[in-house]
Amino acid sequence: MDIKQLSHLIAVCDAGSFTRAAKRLGLAQPALSQSIKKLEQELEVTLVNRTQGMSDRGVKLTAEGEALLGHARLIVNQLHQAKAQIRAMASLSEGEVRIAVPGMLGSFYLPSRLMAFRHCYPGIKLCLFEGGTRDALRMLEQEEVDIAIITAGDLRPEFDSCLLLTEEMVVALGSDHPLAQHSSISLEDFLTHELVMFKPGYFHREWLLSQARALAISPNIAFETNLINLIKQLVSQGFAITSVLDMVITDKDGIEKRSFNPRMFLDLHIAWKKKRPVGKADRSFVEFLLDNK
Repeated sequence: MDIKQLSHLIAVCDAGSFTRAAKRLGLAQPALSQSIKKLEQELEVTLVNRTQGMSDRGVKLTAEGEALLGHARLIVNQLHQAKAQIRAMASLSEGEVRIAVPGMLGSFYLPSRLMAFRHCYPGIKLCLFEGGTRDALRMLEQEEVDIAIITAGDLRPEFDSCLLLTEEMVVALGSDHPLAQHSSISLEDFLTHELVMFKPGYFHREWLLSQARALAISPNIAFETNLINLIKQLVSQGFAITSVLDMVITDKDGIEKRSFNPRMFLDLHIAWKKKRPVGKADRSFVEFLLDNK
């Protein structure tokens, strides 16, 4: 039993006769009759009452024919819907992109690009999951998202990826903080002061802790929060200092920023699973980000 046979059965019933159905389908009547006959032979039942079905007085289906007709209409309709959806996705008039991003990128880098992408492809739904690096990796591995933005250090053999951007990690501090008198700050000096940091699982924290371990220094973490605005308030009021991506600090924040000495940079990559086919909407989104860095 194939879709063509089911379509032939529907056509015969809708046309009311084999003659009219064959004409609408562009088939010879014997070919149409043979198609229905093969379907009956496969199912080992009679579907059409031949004494009426070959005339123009209307096709009469058997009970088995009526039962199959209902299923046939559902199957053929679903097939048409599937074809229409796939064509829409292929033309980027429909689709969905699920992406996991670090908090700082989600708040400061992506918003304008998401809106620009949406303007170009209004039929594509964007689902943004903002969280820590560990969350992004877990969601990517479990296929809860299609793509994720992760650091170079988190790349794994099972991922394909491309470099999205390289961003400097800077020291953020209040204007009255003693370190604000320096044009640049060593990591050792930075780690001796009270710090406000993201909670475990965020690349910002893991990056700082890895640097501290390399220097055999135990950092003084005075505050932990994932709220960027709270971090900025604590820094601007002089309660602590922190390190963030350069893009996070703007002139409106009332916060000083200094480069590390030596300067430090993070490579951020767009990654996806090698074994999972990437849809056209995902590929278009990745290409859009790469073209609009």
